[in-house]
Amino acid sequence: MKNEFSGRIADTDIRLLRIYKAVVECGGFAAAEVTLNISRAAISIAISDLESRLSLRLCQRGRGGFSLTDQGRQVYQAILQLLSALEDFRTQVNSIHTRLKGELNIGITDNLVTMPRMRITRAIKTLKEAGPDVTVNIRMIPPSEIERGILDGRLHIGVVPVLKPLAGLNYIPLYEEESQLYCSNTHPLFLQAESELEVQSIYESDAVLPAYAQPPEVKALYQSMISTATATDREGIAFLILTGHYIGYLPTHFAERWLLKGALRALLPKELGYNTQYAVVTRKDARPNLILERFLEGL
Repeated sequence: MKNEFSGRIADTDIRLLRIYKAVVECGGFAAAEVTLNISRAAISIAISDLESRLSLRLCQRGRGGFSLTDQGRQVYQAILQLLSALEDFRTQVNSIHTRLKGELNIGITDNLVTMPRMRITRAIKTLKEAGPDVTVNIRMIPPSEIERGILDGRLHIGVVPVLKPLAGLNYIPLYEEESQLYCSNTHPLFLQAESELEVQSIYESDAVLPAYAQPPEVKALYQSMISTATATDREGIAFLILTGHYIGYLPTHFAERWLLKGALRALLPKELGYNTQYAVVTRKDARPNLILERFLEGL
Protein backbone atom coordinates (compact mmCIF):
# COMPACT_ATOMS: atom_id res chain seq x y z
CA MET A 1 0.00 0.00 0.00
CA LYS A 2 1.23 3.54 -0.78
CA ASN A 3 0.15 4.84 2.63
CA GLU A 4 1.31 1.81 4.64
CA PHE A 5 2.87 2.64 8.01
CA SER A 6 6.68 2.68 7.79
CA GLY A 7 7.50 3.44 11.43
CA ARG A 8 7.61 7.21 10.99
CA ILE A 9 4.83 9.04 12.79
CA ALA A 10 3.57 12.21 11.13
CA ASP A 11 1.14 14.83 12.46
CA THR A 12 -1.61 13.23 10.39
CA ASP A 13 -0.94 9.91 12.15
CA ILE A 14 -1.25 11.56 15.56
CA ARG A 15 -4.58 13.05 14.49
CA LEU A 16 -5.87 9.64 13.36
CA LEU A 17 -4.66 8.00 16.58
CA ARG A 18 -6.41 10.62 18.71
CA ILE A 19 -9.65 10.07 16.79
CA TYR A 20 -9.37 6.31 17.30
CA LYS A 21 -8.66 6.80 21.03
CA ALA A 22 -11.79 8.95 21.37
CA VAL A 23 -13.92 6.37 19.52
CA VAL A 24 -12.70 3.58 21.83
CA GLU A 25 -13.31 5.59 24.99
CA CYS A 26 -16.76 6.74 23.82
CA GLY A 27 -17.74 3.22 22.82
CA GLY A 28 -18.49 3.88 19.14
CA PHE A 29 -18.69 6.34 16.28
CA ALA A 30 -22.02 7.95 17.23
CA ALA A 31 -20.99 8.81 20.79
CA ALA A 32 -17.61 10.12 19.58
CA GLU A 33 -19.27 12.71 17.31
CA VAL A 34 -19.93 15.05 20.23
CA THR A 35 -16.50 14.56 21.80
CA LEU A 36 -14.61 15.09 18.54
CA ASN A 37 -17.03 17.66 17.06
CA ILE A 38 -16.83 16.03 13.63
CA SER A 39 -19.39 14.00 11.68
CA ARG A 40 -19.79 10.25 11.91
CA ALA A 41 -18.81 9.99 8.24
CA ALA A 42 -15.56 11.86 8.91
CA ILE A 43 -14.83 9.58 11.87
CA SER A 44 -15.46 6.50 9.72
CA ILE A 45 -13.08 7.76 7.03
CA ALA A 46 -10.41 8.51 9.65
CA ILE A 47 -10.64 5.02 11.16
CA SER A 48 -10.50 3.43 7.71
CA ASP A 49 -7.43 5.53 6.87
CA LEU A 50 -5.77 4.47 10.13
CA GLU A 51 -6.51 0.79 9.44
CA SER A 52 -4.99 1.17 5.99
CA ARG A 53 -1.91 2.92 7.44
CA LEU A 54 -1.38 0.19 10.03
CA SER A 55 -2.55 -2.72 7.82
CA LEU A 56 -4.69 -3.86 10.76
CA ARG A 57 -8.38 -4.38 11.41
CA LEU A 58 -9.00 -2.30 14.53
CA CYS A 59 -12.72 -2.62 15.14
CA GLN A 60 -15.98 -4.17 14.03
CA ARG A 61 -18.78 -1.77 13.17
CA GLY A 62 -22.16 -2.33 11.66
CA ARG A 63 -25.56 -3.68 12.61
CA GLY A 64 -24.02 -5.83 15.34
CA GLY A 65 -22.67 -2.71 17.06
CA PHE A 66 -19.16 -1.48 17.79
CA SER A 67 -16.43 -3.74 19.20
CA LEU A 68 -12.64 -3.84 19.19
CA THR A 69 -10.59 -6.59 17.63
CA ASP A 70 -7.66 -8.04 19.58
CA GLN A 71 -5.36 -5.98 17.38
CA GLY A 72 -7.50 -2.91 18.03
CA ARG A 73 -7.13 -3.34 21.80
CA GLN A 74 -3.35 -3.64 21.46
CA VAL A 75 -3.19 -0.52 19.29
CA TYR A 76 -5.30 1.40 21.84
CA GLN A 77 -2.85 0.52 24.65
CA ALA A 78 0.06 1.54 22.40
CA ILE A 79 -1.68 4.88 21.72
CA LEU A 80 -1.98 5.55 25.46
CA GLN A 81 1.75 4.93 25.86
CA LEU A 82 2.61 7.11 22.86
CA LEU A 83 0.47 10.08 23.94
CA SER A 84 1.79 9.80 27.49
CA ALA A 85 5.36 9.88 26.14
CA LEU A 86 4.54 12.93 24.00
CA GLU A 87 3.10 14.70 27.04
CA ASP A 88 6.22 13.77 29.06
CA PHE A 89 8.37 15.34 26.33
CA ARG A 90 6.23 18.47 26.30
CA THR A 91 6.40 18.67 30.10
CA GLN A 92 10.20 18.35 30.14
CA VAL A 93 10.63 21.01 27.46
CA ASN A 94 8.14 23.22 29.27
CA SER A 95 10.15 22.88 32.48
CA ILE A 96 13.13 24.48 30.67
CA HIS A 97 11.06 27.63 30.15
CA THR A 98 9.32 29.75 32.73
CA ARG A 99 6.20 30.06 30.57
CA LEU A 100 3.47 27.56 31.42
CA LYS A 101 2.40 25.67 28.33
CA GLY A 102 1.02 22.15 27.99
CA GLU A 103 -1.70 20.00 29.55
CA LEU A 104 -2.95 19.21 33.02
CA ASN A 105 -4.95 15.97 33.10
CA ILE A 106 -7.08 15.68 36.24
CA GLY A 107 -9.21 12.76 37.45
CA ILE A 108 -11.98 13.64 39.91
CA THR A 109 -14.55 11.55 41.76
CA ASP A 110 -18.14 12.55 40.92
CA ASN A 111 -20.13 15.36 42.56
CA LEU A 112 -17.41 17.35 44.30
CA VAL A 113 -18.22 20.62 42.51
CA THR A 114 -20.72 21.58 45.24
CA MET A 115 -18.10 21.44 48.02
CA PRO A 116 -18.38 24.90 49.63
CA ARG A 117 -14.63 25.57 49.81
CA MET A 118 -14.22 25.05 46.04
CA ARG A 119 -10.47 24.42 46.33
CA ILE A 120 -10.26 22.56 43.01
CA THR A 121 -12.13 25.29 41.13
CA ARG A 122 -10.00 28.05 42.60
CA ALA A 123 -6.76 26.19 41.93
CA ILE A 124 -7.72 25.75 38.26
CA LYS A 125 -8.60 29.47 38.11
CA THR A 126 -5.20 30.40 39.55
CA LEU A 127 -3.43 28.06 37.13
CA LYS A 128 -5.26 29.46 34.11
CA GLU A 129 -4.44 33.01 35.12
CA ALA A 130 -0.75 32.11 35.48
CA GLY A 131 -0.67 30.10 32.23
CA PRO A 132 -3.33 31.12 29.68
CA ASP A 133 -1.93 28.57 27.21
CA VAL A 134 -2.41 25.61 29.58
CA THR A 135 -5.06 23.07 28.50
CA VAL A 136 -6.98 21.53 31.41
CA ASN A 137 -8.63 18.14 30.86
CA ILE A 138 -10.94 16.79 33.57
CA ARG A 139 -12.15 13.18 33.65
CA MET A 140 -14.96 12.24 36.06
CA ILE A 141 -14.18 8.59 36.82
CA PRO A 142 -14.18 6.16 39.78
CA PRO A 143 -11.32 6.41 42.33
CA SER A 144 -9.69 3.12 41.25
CA GLU A 145 -9.48 4.35 37.63
CA ILE A 146 -8.02 7.66 38.80
CA GLU A 147 -5.27 5.90 40.74
CA ARG A 148 -4.48 3.61 37.78
CA GLY A 149 -4.45 6.61 35.44
CA ILE A 150 -1.88 8.41 37.59
CA LEU A 151 0.32 5.33 37.88
CA ASP A 152 0.35 4.70 34.11
CA GLY A 153 0.85 8.37 33.23
CA ARG A 154 -2.54 9.13 31.67
CA LEU A 155 -3.37 11.53 34.51
CA HIS A 156 -1.14 14.02 36.28
CA ILE A 157 -3.25 14.38 39.40
CA GLY A 158 -6.45 13.07 40.96
CA VAL A 159 -8.94 13.74 43.74
CA VAL A 160 -10.18 10.59 45.48
CA PRO A 161 -11.60 9.36 48.79
CA VAL A 162 -8.89 7.75 50.89
CA LEU A 163 -9.76 4.04 50.92
CA LYS A 164 -6.62 1.92 50.59
CA PRO A 165 -3.57 4.06 49.73
CA LEU A 166 -1.29 2.63 47.02
CA ALA A 167 2.47 2.49 47.56
CA GLY A 168 3.38 4.36 44.36
CA LEU A 169 1.21 7.42 45.08
CA ASN A 170 1.35 10.52 47.28
CA TYR A 171 -1.88 11.39 49.14
CA ILE A 172 -2.30 15.00 50.30
CA PRO A 173 -5.38 15.69 52.50
CA LEU A 174 -7.85 18.03 50.76
CA TYR A 175 -11.43 17.69 52.04
CA GLU A 176 -13.34 16.22 54.96
CA GLU A 177 -16.75 15.38 53.46
CA GLU A 178 -19.78 14.88 55.70
CA SER A 179 -22.55 12.46 54.67
CA GLN A 180 -26.00 11.90 56.17
CA LEU A 181 -28.76 9.33 55.73
CA TYR A 182 -31.72 10.88 53.87
CA CYS A 183 -35.31 10.19 52.92
CA SER A 184 -37.53 12.26 50.61
CA ASN A 185 -40.65 14.23 51.56
CA THR A 186 -42.85 11.44 50.17
CA HIS A 187 -41.26 8.74 52.32
CA PRO A 188 -43.16 7.49 55.43
CA LEU A 189 -40.28 8.53 57.72
CA PHE A 190 -40.31 12.15 56.59
CA LEU A 191 -43.14 13.35 58.86
CA GLN A 192 -42.10 11.42 61.96
CA ALA A 193 -40.88 13.53 64.86
CA GLU A 194 -37.18 13.30 65.67
CA SER A 195 -37.99 11.90 69.11
CA GLU A 196 -40.03 9.08 67.52
CA LEU A 197 -37.29 7.93 65.15
CA GLU A 198 -35.24 4.88 66.12
CA VAL A 199 -32.24 3.43 64.33
CA GLN A 200 -33.87 0.00 64.07
CA SER A 201 -37.08 1.34 62.50
CA ILE A 202 -35.06 3.39 60.02
CA TYR A 203 -33.05 0.33 59.01
CA GLU A 204 -36.27 -1.54 58.23
CA SER A 205 -36.84 0.75 55.23
CA ASP A 206 -35.69 -0.13 51.71
CA ALA A 207 -32.27 1.38 51.15
CA VAL A 208 -30.10 2.24 48.15
CA LEU A 209 -26.47 1.22 48.59
CA PRO A 210 -23.45 2.47 46.63
CA ALA A 211 -22.01 0.05 44.07
CA TYR A 212 -18.51 1.43 44.62
CA ALA A 213 -15.77 1.00 47.22
CA GLN A 214 -16.26 2.41 50.72
CA PRO A 215 -14.02 2.61 53.83
CA PRO A 216 -14.54 -0.28 56.31
CA GLU A 217 -16.26 1.94 58.89
CA VAL A 218 -18.79 3.09 56.27
CA LYS A 219 -19.40 -0.47 55.07
CA ALA A 220 -20.33 -1.36 58.65
CA LEU A 221 -23.17 1.19 58.55
CA TYR A 222 -24.64 -0.43 55.44
CA GLN A 223 -24.58 -3.97 56.82
CA SER A 224 -27.69 -3.37 58.94
CA MET A 225 -29.67 -1.83 56.08
CA ILE A 226 -32.08 -3.58 53.70
CA SER A 227 -30.50 -3.17 50.29
CA THR A 228 -33.11 -3.28 47.51
CA ALA A 229 -31.33 -0.92 45.11
CA THR A 230 -27.78 0.09 44.15
CA ALA A 231 -26.23 2.98 42.25
CA THR A 232 -22.78 3.52 40.77
CA ASP A 233 -22.55 7.18 41.85
CA ARG A 234 -24.10 9.75 44.18
CA GLU A 235 -26.38 11.19 41.50
CA GLY A 236 -27.90 7.73 41.02
CA ILE A 237 -28.42 7.45 44.77
CA ALA A 238 -30.20 10.82 44.76
CA PHE A 239 -32.49 9.70 41.92
CA LEU A 240 -33.61 6.70 43.97
CA ILE A 241 -34.03 8.55 47.28
CA LEU A 242 -36.22 11.16 45.57
CA THR A 243 -38.67 8.46 44.45
CA GLY A 244 -39.85 8.26 48.06
CA HIS A 245 -39.26 4.49 48.22
CA TYR A 246 -35.68 4.44 49.49
CA ILE A 247 -33.39 5.86 52.14
CA GLY A 248 -29.74 6.42 51.34
CA TYR A 249 -26.55 8.31 52.13
CA LEU A 250 -25.54 11.53 50.34
CA PRO A 251 -22.85 14.15 51.04
CA THR A 252 -24.42 17.13 52.83
CA HIS A 253 -23.05 19.61 50.28
CA PHE A 254 -24.65 17.62 47.44
CA ALA A 255 -27.99 17.17 49.25
CA GLU A 256 -28.27 20.84 50.28
CA ARG A 257 -30.22 21.91 47.16
CA TRP A 258 -33.04 19.47 48.01
CA LEU A 259 -32.91 20.21 51.73
CA LEU A 260 -33.52 23.91 51.05
CA LYS A 261 -36.59 22.98 48.98
CA GLY A 262 -37.91 20.66 51.70
CA ALA A 263 -37.54 17.66 49.39
CA LEU A 264 -35.15 15.73 51.67
CA ARG A 265 -34.69 15.14 55.38
CA ALA A 266 -31.64 13.88 57.27
CA LEU A 267 -32.46 10.95 59.56
CA LEU A 268 -30.84 11.01 63.03
CA PRO A 269 -27.84 13.02 61.81
CA LYS A 270 -25.90 12.75 65.10
CA GLU A 271 -26.17 8.97 65.26
CA LEU A 272 -26.04 7.97 61.58
CA GLY A 273 -23.79 10.51 59.87
CA TYR A 274 -20.17 9.89 58.88
CA ASN A 275 -17.20 11.72 57.36
CA THR A 276 -14.97 10.76 54.40
CA GLN A 277 -11.44 12.04 53.90
CA TYR A 278 -10.60 13.17 50.34
CA ALA A 279 -7.06 13.58 49.10
CA VAL A 280 -5.12 14.93 46.15
CA VAL A 281 -3.13 12.11 44.55
CA THR A 282 0.08 12.33 42.51
CA ARG A 283 2.69 9.79 41.41
CA LYS A 284 5.72 9.53 43.70
CA ASP A 285 8.30 9.15 40.92
CA ALA A 286 6.74 11.71 38.55
CA ARG A 287 9.13 13.92 36.61
CA PRO A 288 9.26 17.66 37.41
CA ASN A 289 6.21 19.39 35.96
CA LEU A 290 5.79 23.16 36.31
CA ILE A 291 2.07 23.02 35.50
CA LEU A 292 1.40 20.41 38.14
CA GLU A 293 3.52 22.27 40.68
CA ARG A 294 1.61 25.50 40.05
CA PHE A 295 -1.73 23.69 40.39
CA LEU A 296 -0.63 22.14 43.70
CA GLU A 297 0.46 25.56 44.94
CA GLY A 298 -3.04 26.82 44.12
CA LEU A 299 -4.59 23.98 46.10
